[in-house]
Amino acid sequence: MINRHVLALVAIALTGFGCSQDPEPVVDEALDKDHYSFANSDQFVTDHLHLDLAVDFDGRELHGSATLIMRRVAAEADEIILDTRDLTIENVRFVLASGEPLDAAHRLGDVDDFLGTPLVIDVPTQLQEDPVLTVHIDYRTRPGSTALGWLPAELTAGGKHPFLFSQSQSIHARSWVPLQDTPAIRITYSARIQTPPELLAVMSANNDPNAERTGVYEFDMPQPIPAYLLAIAVGDLYFAEIGEDTGVYAEPELLDASAFEFADTQAMFETAEAMFGPYRWGRYDLLILPPSFPYGGMENPRLSFLTPSLLAGDRSLVSVVAHELAHSWSGNLVTNRTWRDGWLNEGWTSYLEYRLMQVIYDEDRADEENLISYRELLLNFETVDPQYQALAPDIRHVDPEGDSGSIAYHKGNLFLQYLENKFGRDVFDQFITDYFNEFAFQGITTEEFVDFLDERLLSVHHGIVSRAQVERWMYEPGLPGDAVLPTSANLDAAAAMAATWSKGEIDVFDLPISDWSPQATIHFINSLDANLATDKLSEIDAALGLSETQNAEIGRTWFIQVAERRHRPAYDGLARHLQRFGRTRLVRPVYVALAQNGEDAELAEQLFDEARGDYHPLTNASIERTFRRMSETAE
Repeated sequence: MINRHVLALVAIALTGFGCSQDPEPVVDEALDKDHYSFANSDQFVTDHLHLDLAVDFDGRELHGSATLIMRRVAAEADEIILDTRDLTIENVRFVLASGEPLDAAHRLGDVDDFLGTPLVIDVPTQLQEDPVLTVHIDYRTRPGSTALGWLPAELTAGGKHPFLFSQSQSIHARSWVPLQDTPAIRITYSARIQTPPELLAVMSANNDPNAERTGVYEFDMPQPIPAYLLAIAVGDLYFAEIGEDTGVYAEPELLDASAFEFADTQAMFETAEAMFGPYRWGRYDLLILPPSFPYGGMENPRLSFLTPSLLAGDRSLVSVVAHELAHSWSGNLVTNRTWRDGWLNEGWTSYLEYRLMQVIYDEDRADEENLISYRELLLNFETVDPQYQALAPDIRHVDPEGDSGSIAYHKGNLFLQYLENKFGRDVFDQFITDYFNEFAFQGITTEEFVDFLDERLLSVHHGIVSRAQVERWMYEPGLPGDAVLPTSANLDAAAAMAATWSKGEIDVFDLPISDWSPQATIHFINSLDANLATDKLSEIDAALGLSETQNAEIGRTWFIQVAERRHRPAYDGLARHLQRFGRTRLVRPVYVALAQNGEDAELAEQLFDEARGDYHPLTNASIERTFRRMSETAE
């Protein structure tokens, strides 16, 4: 049965929805092609998606339909290829101009371990010349969907209701929607979601803060987004206003703490608009997820998803909010066309985050976080193959979920700071404005960025930075010799204090702990003498409360050190840390340090077996890959 939503979409399609101008063709060259999508997006382009889905917590599945309005861009194309992964396709139909359905011959291709399965749909002869096609697919997800986290009530803050959340980046949208799962294609979307009546559904769309719990929720996203920004969450959620344009959704048990922790969001929002240009997405709200959410945050437009590990009680980890907000410009507004160009999202956003932190807080705070990110970059350089250390590496033969560290974030940030330093902030800020205006709601490649940079900055201010210097950042490993390296007087002082205390030249109770930021504490821990005795480690643990800290980043840093040093008195705290958090960043490095310390590989796997039921599939997969690689290396 074709419902009223589908008929409305057909009417839109027939009036020329999204057809005012054909997109520029996707460059099908070795490095510009999206090697992580089966979709023939050079022949058909999706303009709009409508979802009509029911949420089944007992079966751990979404079931219903997806209707795609697709525009033909190749006259002779006679089949549509979509991306799927572990979807049960029940029926495929075209919807004619009259609203009548026309069954479509379709088949699933071969399964690829990384990419899933192509869904091939034959275009009937009678539609061969139609410029716009409406494809209706009845389907259901499977419990093992890599995008969907299905949590029983006992794994939520309230313990009374189950919870569902999605994570579509980078190529997981295909495991809950059959579609063209590539950032080269941007779509508008609408949705009708049915849930248990006591729960609230939210999406990366126009959420109503005053929505009543009816069990049926309708959404609209009028701005075009890539598939990886499709998002849904369903749970016992309530809303608290932060400011005129901002607010937070959370379970009631976390709502007050979340509103306190992120009280600066409206100020961030207003500052970002003043610095980067108008915010083009309507509201900017936050959603606090259960602990198994695998990332710190996800920049889903209008509704950033956040880990509860940010609830430190002192607003010390809100740089993650600055990062996700900045994505409203870099990533959501201007997007990488393929995942090879991911630095255009994450490098740009890390730079904008740095700029926001300078204004919202102060230069010292921004410098501290900048230096810590640089330290992480150097650690990445030690473990990531040099051929993948470029900002735009050749990733044709790489697992799309491979662990390449955070090079795109930190090296991209340093590259943009390098340009700012060379050209001056006023000149570079004008370039930022021009860049976001020029490519708004588009996906671009690294080469398109470099061409634009050359045209608008390098050539206009000739002789300051050459294209060859820029291309070294893009295509070569490590950092160029003229990179501007971060410094922080506060962290230098913390490192000096770590050396002084390690030598026994100062009593632990004389450390100026109360004056330290969390970032200084992290740097202090990382700067402790490598040969400290167990009793000294226990002394600093007791004095700073490291094993019991509420700050997840401090805990991460401490327990990496605990594992590397085999400081067994803190192993109980380490186990609690691994069970408390599900964010990949917080747990995976601890497992790695434990497995690589020469004695505790079996313990690492044992602790993982005990905790994995509380983790998201993406976190589990990342840790499993790590253990597998270490095992192969040992052999």
